[in-house]
Amino acid sequence: MNISGNTIFIPGATSGIGLALALRLHDAGNTVIVGGRRTALLEQIAADHPGLHTVTIDTTDVASIQTACERVTAQHPSMNVLIAMAGIMRAEDWTTGGFLATAEEIVTTNLLGPIRLVAALIDHLTDKPDATIMTVSSGLAFAPLKVTPTYNATKAAIHMLSESIRLQLADTSVRVVELEPPAVRTALMPGQEESAFAMPLDAFVDEVMTLIETQPDATEIQVENVKFLRYGEARGDYDNVVATLNQLDPH
Repeated sequence: MNISGNTIFIPGATSGIGLALALRLHDAGNTVIVGGRRTALLEQIAADHPGLHTVTIDTTDVASIQTACERVTAQHPSMNVLIAMAGIMRAEDWTTGGFLATAEEIVTTNLLGPIRLVAALIDHLTDKPDATIMTVSSGLAFAPLKVTPTYNATKAAIHMLSESIRLQLADTSVRVVELEPPAVRTALMPGQEESAFAMPLDAFVDEVMTLIETQPDATEIQVENVKFLRYGEARGDYDNVVATLNQLDPH
């Protein structure tokens, strides 16, 4: 993915990593469309950041995805990058019977959402001479946090989905890039913004932007902080990684 000159659609970018990355990509010389569910918040973001475009989208709703994608491609026909940022993280207790609704909500948002977004935009993207689908997994795709089993599972699925569609799209103009964040100081989970274990948001986005700029052909965007989780199995210390992660419990 090139660092500039793109038209980028980022559903789920009204806060946290998504908004921070949207602002940095805009400053780098890209046209950026931020997607989110709350119209008032989108209006505030547009007012606070002139030049940033917005669109209302609920990535848990099939009709909303279709309507928003049609609007984006009509208003921004040069759109050539999708960053499927929308995601939720919830604690669950699978020793009780009360986890199912939460688990289903996580799967709908974190897995079905990106699948539906790609389905709505793939014809448009393959028609562009240089396009990118950026998925967002997590270090927890590779080592599980005990309290978030379905989140871990959806991010592992996003990793394998990214690997698979990259193979299918290899002979097209569409690249598939996977962003793999570690714990970052955002409001994704209660207490995470103050976590000493989590990476400061600005430092994370700084490193991501540097990696995009210096490694435009990368298939996985990995800041240094995520490599402890990402490569535990390859290093042969997976059990230690899992134990350390759950002892620290960054949330």
